[in-house]
Amino acid sequence: MPPALQSKLDSLPTVPGVYQYYAEGGELLYVGKAVNLRNRVRSYFHQSARLEPKTQRLVSHITDLEWIVTASELEALLLEMNLIKEHRPRYNILLKDDKRYPYIKVTWGERFPKVFATRRVLQDGSRYFGPYSSAAAMRETLGALRKVFPFLDCDRTISGRDPRACLYLDIGLCLGPCVGAVDQAGYRTMIDGLCRFLDGHSQEVLDRLREEMAAHATRLEFERAARVRDRVLAIEQVVERQRIIAPTLSDQDVVAVAREDGAAVAQVFFVRNGKLIGRESFQLSGAAESPDELLAAFIKQFYDDGAKVPGEIVLPEHIAESEIIERWLAERRGTKVRLTVPQRGRKRELVDVAVSNAAETLRVLQAAHSAESEDGVAEQAMAELRDALGLSELPRRIECYDISTLQGTHTVGSMVVFVDAAPDKGDYRHFRIKSLDGQDDFAAMAELLSRRFERLCRHREALVAGLVEPGARTGAFERAPDLVLVDGGKGQLSRARQVMEGLGLDAIPLVSLAKQREQLFLPGQRDPVILPRDSQALYLVQRCRDEAHRFAISYNRKLRNASGLRSNLDDAPGIGPKRRRMLLVHFGSVDGIRNASVDALAAVPGMTRRAAEELKAYL
Repeated sequence: MPPALQSKLDSLPTVPGVYQYYAEGGELLYVGKAVNLRNRVRSYFHQSARLEPKTQRLVSHITDLEWIVTASELEALLLEMNLIKEHRPRYNILLKDDKRYPYIKVTWGERFPKVFATRRVLQDGSRYFGPYSSAAAMRETLGALRKVFPFLDCDRTISGRDPRACLYLDIGLCLGPCVGAVDQAGYRTMIDGLCRFLDGHSQEVLDRLREEMAAHATRLEFERAARVRDRVLAIEQVVERQRIIAPTLSDQDVVAVAREDGAAVAQVFFVRNGKLIGRESFQLSGAAESPDELLAAFIKQFYDDGAKVPGEIVLPEHIAESEIIERWLAERRGTKVRLTVPQRGRKRELVDVAVSNAAETLRVLQAAHSAESEDGVAEQAMAELRDALGLSELPRRIECYDISTLQGTHTVGSMVVFVDAAPDKGDYRHFRIKSLDGQDDFAAMAELLSRRFERLCRHREALVAGLVEPGARTGAFERAPDLVLVDGGKGQLSRARQVMEGLGLDAIPLVSLAKQREQLFLPGQRDPVILPRDSQALYLVQRCRDEAHRFAISYNRKLRNASGLRSNLDDAPGIGPKRRRMLLVHFGSVDGIRNASVDALAAVPGMTRRAAEELKAYL
C-alpha cells in the first residue's frame, strides 16, 4: 500500500460522510457513504476481510482516497447519489442511460397545459409521469390518451380569439381553446382527468365523465354527450387490461432484480389504486455480487431521477440501508414511505411475479446480446477486408456497382450499399443508362459512376459555399463510401478509376471483383488480391456483388416487361391511357386481353363495340 494512502487511512474521522476511491492517474473508481468513515473505509483494507471478487478488484486498483464529512447519514446519502450521477464511477452500480428514459410531461403551471414527451425532469412546476423504458411504448400511450383527453401539443399562444383552429379540432384530438371552443376551466378539468388517469385513478375519471355525459344528455346536448361517451368507452377498453391485485386499493411499486454473469435487470410493477397499471424493466451496469446491493442502488437512482414515489415500495428481500432510504423517500414524497418485504399473501405473490419477470427479461437480453455477437463477425469481415486491401479505416460503407443488359437493350446499372457489413436497402439506387445505343459495359459503368459521384461533388461544393448546413440530413448520393466495389476485372477497374480521378475522388478506395476466381484488383497493383476461401471478407464482397447483380437484373427485367406492354397496347388503335388502364385492371395482363372475346372487351367500362373489334383484330 502506498505510504500516502496509509497516512490517509490513519487520519480518517469517525463521523458520517462520503468517501471516494481513485486509481493511478486520477480516475474515480468508486463513491460510497458511511455512518462512520473510519470504520467503513478501513474495512476494505483489512487482510482478514472476506471481500467479494468485485471488491477485491476495486481494492487492487486504489491508489488514493478522499472523503467529505456530512452532518448526517441522510446528507451523506444525498451527496453520494449526486456524485455517482455526476461522475458515473466504474465500480458503482449504475442505472444504464438513466438520464435518457422518456417521461410524459404535463406543463401544469401554464394556463392551458400542454402534454408531450421529454427526457429531462426539471423542477419547473410541471407534472412528470414515467419513466418509460421504451420510447415507443410511451408514444403509444400518448396516442391512446389523446383520443380520450384531447390535449394541446402546439406552440400557439392561447387567446381564445384565433380566427380558425387547426385540423386537430375537426378530428377530435384537441378541444380548440385557441378559438374559444373550451374555456380555461374546462380545459384544465380535462387535463386534471388525464393526470388522475396516469396516476392510476381510472375509476374516478370514469365516474366524472359519466356524470358529464349525463348532464349533457339532460340538457339535450346529444352531440356533446356522444363525444364524452366515446371517451368513456376508450377509457374502459384501457381499464379492462388493468388487473385488480391489491384489495386495499393502495399505491405501491413492486421492485425486483435478477442478476447473472455480471449482467443485471431491475423490474418495477406500478400499482395504483389497487390496480396494476404498468411495468418497466431497466438494465444495470457494474452489477454487484448481492441482490440487496442491487436493490438499494436501483431504488436510489430510480427515485432520484424523477419517478413518482408511492407510499409503499415492496421488495423481495431486506436491504441494509432501508431506514435511511425511507427517510429520504419520505422527504421526496412529503409523507411517510415504507419499504416492505412480504412473506406471504397477495403482496408476496406479486413480488414473486416481479422476480420471475426480471429473470425472464434478463434471459431475453442475454439472448439478444448473444445475437449481437454476430456484430463481431461483421467487424471481423470489415477488418479482414481492410487489412487485405491496405485501407486506413474499416470499410463501414461499401457501395457496389453492376451493369445489366440484354443484347445491348434496356441497359441499366445498380448501386447497392452495405453499412457495417449489412445491406442498407434504403440507399439502393438503379440507373437507366442513357448514352449507349449498343452494348458497351465499360462505357455503361463510366456513365453510372459519373452520375452517382457528380452528385457527391455537387454536395461538397454546396457545403463549401455554405448553401447546405453541415449537420443537414443527407441522401444516398451525398454520403461518401469507404470503399467502391465494381463487378468485373481490370477493364472495369480502369474505366472506374478514370471517372474517379476525373472527379477528384481518387482518394476513395476502389476495387473490382472478377467473377471467375473471385480476384480483387486494385488500381496500380499488378497482381490481384486473393482472399482466403473461408474468410469473412470474401463472404462480404461476394454478398455485395451478388446483391448488386440481383438488383440490376430485376430492374432490367422490369423495363423489358414495361416495354412489352407498350408494344402490344400503346400502339393499338382507339386505345388511350384511360382505356388501357381499365383493360389491364379488368383482365390482369396483355395475354388476358388477347384471349378475351369481343363481347367481353366491349363490356369493359369506357370501351365501345367498335373499339373492342378493332383491338381484337389488332391483337
